[in-house]
Amino acid sequence: MALIVQKYGGSSVADAESIKRVAKRIVDARRAGHDVVVAVSAMGDTTDELLELAAEVAPIPAPRELDMLLSSGERISMALLAMAIHSMGFEARSFTGSQAGMITTADHGSARIVDVTPIRLREALDEGAVVIVAGFQGFNRDTRDITTLGRGGSDTTAVALAAALDADVCEIYSDVDGIFTADPRVVPKARKLPIVSAEEMLELAANGAKVLYIRAVEYARRHGVLIHARSTFSSSTGTYVLGAGMSIPDGEEGEKMEEPIVAGVATDLSQAKITVIGVPDVPGKAAEIFKVVARSGANVDMIVQNVSAAATGRTDISFTLPKSDSAAALKALDAVRSEIGFDSLVHDDQIGKLSVVGAGMRTHSGVSATLFEALSVSGVNIEMISTSEIRISVVVRGDDLAEAARVVHTAYGLDGDVDATVYAGSGR
Repeated sequence: MALIVQKYGGSSVADAESIKRVAKRIVDARRAGHDVVVAVSAMGDTTDELLELAAEVAPIPAPRELDMLLSSGERISMALLAMAIHSMGFEARSFTGSQAGMITTADHGSARIVDVTPIRLREALDEGAVVIVAGFQGFNRDTRDITTLGRGGSDTTAVALAAALDADVCEIYSDVDGIFTADPRVVPKARKLPIVSAEEMLELAANGAKVLYIRAVEYARRHGVLIHARSTFSSSTGTYVLGAGMSIPDGEEGEKMEEPIVAGVATDLSQAKITVIGVPDVPGKAAEIFKVVARSGANVDMIVQNVSAAATGRTDISFTLPKSDSAAALKALDAVRSEIGFDSLVHDDQIGKLSVVGAGMRTHSGVSATLFEALSVSGVNIEMISTSEIRISVVVRGDDLAEAARVVHTAYGLDGDVDATVYAGSGR
């Protein structure tokens, strides 16, 4: 018998029938003798709808009140799910993030978990109840306010609960059967991976893979939590995310942990590119530029500096960042144009990033050549390149990204025999 933490995303609890389906899965685990703790997201698109509603009543909603509003979505889900489990003859108790002991920083909209004190959850488990926790939210001890964790907060909630309760496994449920070699909505021939290393999953999540969020994967790696990514809509074994020294649980089917040359291909259309044109090519100018960008709150990803023109002694610096950060970065840079001495700024939000990830890149040659050859043959132009030990990322035109992902996926021999199944369509 085991202690299992399960997380269900918005597509898994989108309506009453979906909630009853999830309740049945939870009850089945309870009948098997397992203790079950569940972290649940808001139903369907509730969070987005609440954000739109807030924008209608206030152009810039007060952060504290926005957190109060957004946290209500998960409270609706947790109560309905507990009711559904009760109707099946099993005890269930729902808890908000603060009731569950989820202690966070005071940053509204992007709080981080600093401690978990699951006293009430342990009491409920000891009394035989299924525990349902509202994901995405916590409580700050200093301000005594409700906070939300930002996108992917329910994943992080589940992993944090698994770590605090010393759970045997943290099951993350979505509308696909696990972690695939690519997004099956973009690459239909993508194959499900039986296992993936935490290191590879961090790179995939950081570069556009949406099944798991990077904060949850990093928390799991740091605290030794075994993640099992599965589908709400099937009973098949999903993908295990294995940290150092971990193995698949006894009785589960899976391949022995190996280092594939390429584990997967990730795509990301959420970034923009800013080019600072005519930067004086003298020491310290790049530092000035990126200090300004950092103060604007933008999170820079890739950076490329051109060779300076001998005639002018000036160069261009391009960098990518989330589209949502670009307006603030542009405004901040424009304000110091004369001080830094650059000529102009160019903003491009029609780019796409393609990343190839695999632990085997450390020990296999030719990975880069395969990528560039596949893109060349398909007529896709590369604008920027970035690498790490186990990743190669390129920026291409956004319109070319889907086709680029498919040809690169094929070039690395990752294609499956049949199209992957996507049950609900959202990826969460």
